[in-house]
Amino acid sequence: MVGLIIIAIILVIVAIYAIIYNGLVKARMYTQEAWSQIDVQLKRRNDLIPNLVSTVKGYAKHEKTTLEQVVSLRNQMTQVPAGDHQQAMALSDQLTNSLKSIFALAESYPDLKANQEFSKLMEELTNTENKIAYSRQLFNSSTASYNMKLQQFPSNLVAGIHHFQKVDFLAVPEAEKEAPKVSFDDQD
Repeated sequence: MVGLIIIAIILVIVAIYAIIYNGLVKARMYTQEAWSQIDVQLKRRNDLIPNLVSTVKGYAKHEKTTLEQVVSLRNQMTQVPAGDHQQAMALSDQLTNSLKSIFALAESYPDLKANQEFSKLMEELTNTENKIAYSRQLFNSSTASYNMKLQQFPSNLVAGIHHFQKVDFLAVPEAEKEAPKVSFDDQD
């Protein structure tokens, strides 16, 4: 009878350990999946950029520096090591800002603004930027859930035994946290 109780206790402990371990693996996988979604959207944006540049190039020949910057950032994005999420997001933020400059060109070039291909590309890039923003939120939510499991008892014990590592959140660059300056001095 005592032997059966000991076996039952051991089985319960093993089952609890397996549940905790599998929960950690699942949370880590959700975090990796969330990053993969970001990666897919970044790739999609990178694939759209050459079409955008070639469309704009014909209309805005003297905007060469802006176009070169977009292409350069796109090329840098393709060279980022797979696990360097912070560098990928820093370059992505720079690329987003450069794309805003290209979108602003449409205001200066009415023919460009009327171009169907440009309009379609702008819409696709805007949708992609929205998906990147959503994917970043999902990544940070998945990361929070995973990191909580790493710190909570008793899963922190299992995580330590199996060397589960904390994942860093995607942070907003300090420069983007500042509120834009508003002035009412330029009244007409």
